[in-house]
Amino acid sequence: MKTRRGKGRFGLKLETLFHEIAYTGTLPEGEAALVTQDSRRVCPGAVFVCAKGLTSDGHDYARAALEAGAACVVTERPLGLAREVQVENGRKAYARLCQNYFGRPAERLRLVAVTGTNGKTTVTTLVKQILEQAGYKAGLIGTIHTEIDAMDVPAKFTTPEPWDLNALFSRMVRAGCAFAVMEASSQALDQLRLWGLRFEVGVFMNLTQDHLDYHKTFENYFAAKKSLFAQVEHMVVNLDDAYGRRLLEEVSGPDRLTFSVRDDAADYTARNIRLSASGVQFEMVGRGFIRRVRFPMPGDYSVENALVAAAAAIALGIPAQAAAEALTASRGVRGRCEVLYHGAFIVLCDYAHTGDAIEKVLSGIAPFAEGRLIVLYGCAGERDAKKRPLMSAAVAKYADFAVLTSDNPRREDPEAILRDAEPVLAESGKPYVVELERRAAVLRALEMLRPGDVLALCGKGHEDYQVIDGVTLYLDEHRIVRDWLAEKGLA
Repeated sequence: MKTRRGKGRFGLKLETLFHEIAYTGTLPEGEAALVTQDSRRVCPGAVFVCAKGLTSDGHDYARAALEAGAACVVTERPLGLAREVQVENGRKAYARLCQNYFGRPAERLRLVAVTGTNGKTTVTTLVKQILEQAGYKAGLIGTIHTEIDAMDVPAKFTTPEPWDLNALFSRMVRAGCAFAVMEASSQALDQLRLWGLRFEVGVFMNLTQDHLDYHKTFENYFAAKKSLFAQVEHMVVNLDDAYGRRLLEEVSGPDRLTFSVRDDAADYTARNIRLSASGVQFEMVGRGFIRRVRFPMPGDYSVENALVAAAAAIALGIPAQAAAEALTASRGVRGRCEVLYHGAFIVLCDYAHTGDAIEKVLSGIAPFAEGRLIVLYGCAGERDAKKRPLMSAAVAKYADFAVLTSDNPRREDPEAILRDAEPVLAESGKPYVVELERRAAVLRALEMLRPGDVLALCGKGHEDYQVIDGVTLYLDEHRIVRDWLAEKGLA
């Protein structure tokens, strides 16, 4: 039978799998059918990698993994087990083992990573669109889904675990992709899912309060984001963000490019900005060029997203004119300040689910509301509860009317979540209603609309589900709006 890179009928030879990985102990003979950190996935021939997590320690399951037929276990400390090898860091070893198993496919791709609290999905999608307009095949890995050229793959995590990540890279290589553009989440960076990868371009967008339920402190959150830039050749950084400026001070090595919508000292800036309800226009000014951009997503933050996407593409070698033309031809991004209806009134949908994200969305929309700005939002369950009053404060600042509802309460009491969010609304004096059931809340908001009004549906974006008491239920605001418009004869 034909073999490739040490692979036989059942998997990869262990000797090949552990190439360039420092370990102690005796590596057994045989082949690996799978590499996993999840003891529930262990099968005969699997390599089980032990590492300590937030709630459990893989070392506690090493013996059971061997009993389930694991070819070997990889540990960070001696356990006295048969077929045991030890490494200094289990997470780093897991990342490299997964890369080796799939033949290091990332080395045959030009990698781009985008990190930051807000804007990752929009920017990665736009970079892919620019590359495609330039004639390249490209893959995309992010929050909404994974794209392998034109094929969609559902996404479980914003940044997949190393096994899934390298499987996707491998499929991209087989599909003829030259680039892989991905979101780099802070949790993934902290958990070393991207360990050992080299990125041609790394982008830093911004840093605002989010994920502190995981990171605990803002310093930990920043440190996770910062770690990406030890793995990049070119760093593209937001000069308008305080943490972006700090990043430039603390990181040396990569080629440095900056972008700004306000500071002419940046390498890429936006001038003569024109905002409207249907999109933005601006002049992209860079190293020896000025290009006019028309971009079909409203909001001043859309200028920033378009600008950095163009800057990242230019760093990859795409001509500035081609990048500008691709942005003008862009179809936008699903669930990111997406215009669902533009007629006598406007209905927008956005994924904004933090105070800062809501602030950015609403500040960009408010100037174009001829009538009222109605904002529907909810706060996620089992996430950082400190975000809830901040979200309400952002809504109260811009909305003429607010609709407070649920957004993935998960196993947390939905009414308790609303009680955390409501006081700020009540104190603001702005009119509002509370509607626990989200579908009913969306329909209630739609029925309020009068000519000139703008309705901003915040929180769901691309999501087509609601998680309640651990159960995932279908709920697609795109469809709710579409059906309502059809019923009113407005489709």
